[in-house]
Amino acid sequence: MTAPHPLTPAETQGYASVFARLADNVGSVVLGKPEVVRLALTALFAEGHVLLEDVPGVGKTTLARAIAASVRGKWRRIQFTPDLLPSDVSGVTIFNQASREFEFHPGPVFANIVIADEINRASPKTQSALLEVMEERYVTVDGVRHPVPRPFLVVATQNPVEMDGTYRLPEAQLDRFLMKLSVGYPSEEVEMEVVRGGAAGRSPDYLQPVTDTDTVAQLARLAQRVYVADALYAYAVQLASATRRHAQVRVGVSPRGVIALVRAAQAFALSDGRAYLLPEDIKALVEAVFAHRLLLSPDAQLRGVTSTAVLGEVIETVAVPQPAGVTQ
Repeated sequence: MTAPHPLTPAETQGYASVFARLADNVGSVVLGKPEVVRLALTALFAEGHVLLEDVPGVGKTTLARAIAASVRGKWRRIQFTPDLLPSDVSGVTIFNQASREFEFHPGPVFANIVIADEINRASPKTQSALLEVMEERYVTVDGVRHPVPRPFLVVATQNPVEMDGTYRLPEAQLDRFLMKLSVGYPSEEVEMEVVRGGAAGRSPDYLQPVTDTDTVAQLARLAQRVYVADALYAYAVQLASATRRHAQVRVGVSPRGVIALVRAAQAFALSDGRAYLLPEDIKALVEAVFAHRLLLSPDAQLRGVTSTAVLGEVIETVAVPQPAGVTQ
């Protein structure tokens, strides 16, 4: 396998410029959350998917819609309910009496950005219909494969409260999401701006696009060419390995999680105008990429230990590679 061509300064700066414009545009309606916006855009350029878990009304759907509007992309929203069927997500084949042939009618999953609202309220069978296309980027109906548009980003939301009547996502399905993020409540100052903006009609509907989906797809390919030193590959693997050995973890991060971390770190580094990875890029993304992939032991759960706390210990114990090849 040949190594990818190094990125040119023009390619590096072009990516960083588009990323910054997107972040500013999305941030004009998702106020006071620059880090959440940056992580969500990182997932877009890393060709991953995002799970937003938060209480209602903090801007989860606004974030997804703002990204779609900013990239001039086609977006669809699916409200997950207990009676939602898999065909309501993926589409269905219908017999056309005029042409005497079966025709495929695509479902809402055929969009650049798909907002899956309250994904944990649908049955596991319907959840699987979405999670399958997230991984394969194809929908198979009656034995025929149909590709979804590129870029393809699923932003799924779930409400951590009012869990009665919901279907918890299994760990194997959580692993399909590149990141799990929480928007959180804004500060009082920012909330005043949000209220003023809501009264003035500030919403994703009024956002002007700053790029298009073809450009996003090209830039996503550039991110895959960011240089990663062998020491940093080893660092990512050692972080995952440390989660598997941790006394309070029952199931640690899988190799797919390590791949996701490196891929996200490449897109993250390039947004800073760097064509190479630093340990800081990996450390900045560990919680967002790894936390939802950890399954804590029953004892740790009873004592209120969190995945974030475990990852904090892991980062402290794994030696960070140094430029001269000496670890600290």
